[in-house]
Amino acid sequence: MSVLVYTESEKGKLKKNAYETASYAAAVAEMLGTSVTAVTINSNENEALGNYGVGKVLNVKNGELETFNAKAFAAVVAAAAIAENSSVVVLSSSADTKFMAPILAGTLQAGYVPNVVEAPSGTDPITVKRSVFTNKGFAHTKISTEKAIIGVSNNAFGSVEKKVETTISDFAPSLGDVFGTKATEVDKVQGKATIADADIVVSGGRGLKGPEHWGMLEELADVLGAATACSKPVSDLGWRPHGEHVGQTGKPVATNLYIAIGISGAIQHLAGVSASKTKVVINTDPEAPFFKAADYGMVADAFEVVPELTEKLREFKAQNS
Repeated sequence: MSVLVYTESEKGKLKKNAYETASYAAAVAEMLGTSVTAVTINSNENEALGNYGVGKVLNVKNGELETFNAKAFAAVVAAAAIAENSSVVVLSSSADTKFMAPILAGTLQAGYVPNVVEAPSGTDPITVKRSVFTNKGFAHTKISTEKAIIGVSNNAFGSVEKKVETTISDFAPSLGDVFGTKATEVDKVQGKATIADADIVVSGGRGLKGPEHWGMLEELADVLGAATACSKPVSDLGWRPHGEHVGQTGKPVATNLYIAIGISGAIQHLAGVSASKTKVVINTDPEAPFFKAADYGMVADAFEVVPELTEKLREFKAQNS
C-alpha cells in the first residue's frame, strides 16, 4: 500500500516539480511506514527519482499521451493508484494537475486538497496545511475519505534528497474511451525558461510604454536565467503573448524571486504572484499598490535602472565564473 506520486514530465524530461512532489511523497510514506511509487508518462529520466525516495516507478509509454489530456492522464494515475492499492496520491499544483485532479478525485472517490504547503500534521485522518484566500491565510484541512489526493504548492516543500534503490517497470493500463478531446497543436516558448519551471520571473507592465521596450527585460531575464512575464493589460494590448500573462486571471506564480517592472499592482495581479518568496518592484509611482506587497522596492525609472542592473549582474557573473 505505497504512497503514489504522479511526476510530471515534458518531452521525456522530468519537470522541476517532479522532484518536489517525490520528496513530499517520501515524507508522507515515512509517516505511514510505507514506500513510494511514482507513475510517469513518457519520461526518460525515471532513474533520477530514486534520489528523492521513490522505490518503484511505473513507466507509461504511450504516443497518444505526448500532449496533456486531463481525462486520459487522470485515467492513468487512477489505474496506478488502484494497482498499487494507494490510499494517498500526491500531485503538484501545476495548471495541468489542477485540471486533472477533480477528475481523478471523482474516479477514486477521494478527497482532494490543493495548495498544500507542509507535510501532513496528522495521518489519521490525513491533515494538511494549505494556503487559502489567494495566499493571504492558511487552513488546516482534514481529509476524511478513505483515499486522499494532496496537491503540493509549488516551491513550498522543496526537493529533499533521499537515495533509495529503485525498480522501473512498464505500465500499460487500459484507458478506454478517454480521448474525446484531442490537442492538435501546443505552442510553447522555446529556448528559454518557462514561467512554470523558473526560479526567477521578470515581469513587465504598461509602464514600459510599448512592446519595443521589452528587449531590456529579456536581457535582464537572460542574465538571471529567468522567465519573462507580463501583466494582463500588456497581454490584452497584444504587446506580449497571453501565455506570459501572470496573475489571478492568468498564470499564478510561486517563484523564489519575482521582479515587477512598471507594474502598478492590481489586486488580481498581486493575488496571482503572492506565493512568490521574494518580490521586487521597480516603478516611478511611489503610490503604486505593489510597493505595499513587495519585499523590496525602488522608486525609479525602469529605462535607467534595468539596463544598469543588467550590466552590473553581467560584471558580477564574469568575476565569479
